[in-house]
Amino acid sequence: MLQIAEKTPAASTSALCNPTLLDQPAFLMNVPFSLSAEVANNVWMQEIDPDERTVDARRAINQFMQLYHFMASEAVVYLLPTPQKPGLQDLAYCANLGMVLDHLPGKDTVVLSRFCSEVRIPEEEVGLQFFQEMGYLVVQSPHCFEGEAELKHLHDDIYAGGYGIRSDKTAFKWMEEQFDMQVIALKESEPHLYHLDCTIFPLTREQTLVCTDMYSQQEIRQLESVTNIIHVTADECFSGICNCVRLGNTLLNASNIHELSSSDELYHCELAKNRKLEDIANRNAFEVAYFNLSEFLKSGALLSCMVMHLNRKSYELALM
Repeated sequence: MLQIAEKTPAASTSALCNPTLLDQPAFLMNVPFSLSAEVANNVWMQEIDPDERTVDARRAINQFMQLYHFMASEAVVYLLPTPQKPGLQDLAYCANLGMVLDHLPGKDTVVLSRFCSEVRIPEEEVGLQFFQEMGYLVVQSPHCFEGEAELKHLHDDIYAGGYGIRSDKTAFKWMEEQFDMQVIALKESEPHLYHLDCTIFPLTREQTLVCTDMYSQQEIRQLESVTNIIHVTADECFSGICNCVRLGNTLLNASNIHELSSSDELYHCELAKNRKLEDIANRNAFEVAYFNLSEFLKSGALLSCMVMHLNRKSYELALM
């Protein structure tokens, strides 16, 4: 178990103690120096031949840099350092590291993940050191919990949390008791959609993309009581429609459609997903920017996995 020290006293820190307090959108990413798909720790990876899972490191970094440069032009993007030690094959997916609780008045608390996947446990120490050095109060969940990928901030003190595959429902009960928040717990059952960000995407503070086919009527009613649902299908989720990041009035999404043959079924799935996302964007005054992240697909990951929100300022920007 990690030994978590007390927060550094405010008197010894700068006026802006952490990125959450910035007036600009702030995110955390990790240059994929340690990226590997050697250990198959999800269904997508298990379905790929090991020889085809080998990551082209230079290409992965080039793909990462295209996304990073785009985001850094509109936001403050912190880069999580990569320690020179083994066991960090998935560190690039830093949305899994934890969750900044933006609803708290001090905006200085991070719930650190507790990974149940053995290959990811070494990431906890990396995240702990980074967040503490950035001036956060770090509290680790006593139950399995995989960070922002499993916990979506809808608005105010209301969150949606996914459990059943990578996270425990008890983690959300604990958060409600500790941090004065409401978590609508959603049970995940489809192994290919093993994180909540595969089926839920908060588009605005009033509207949320939801794969309603994946959840019970009771769960959907709970969501409908706090947000307006935009329905998306399971097939669209398999192609990553919910794995978006909002940056102002732009929705960022992964697509490798230009690498696919028009005779390939995957091409038509990708095309249908892109058209649906563009239709949603057009109806709500957004634009869409696509990024080829094909090297990261070898880990069964998409764009939202690579980006952790350090604040929610992107959701406060007025649409142009």
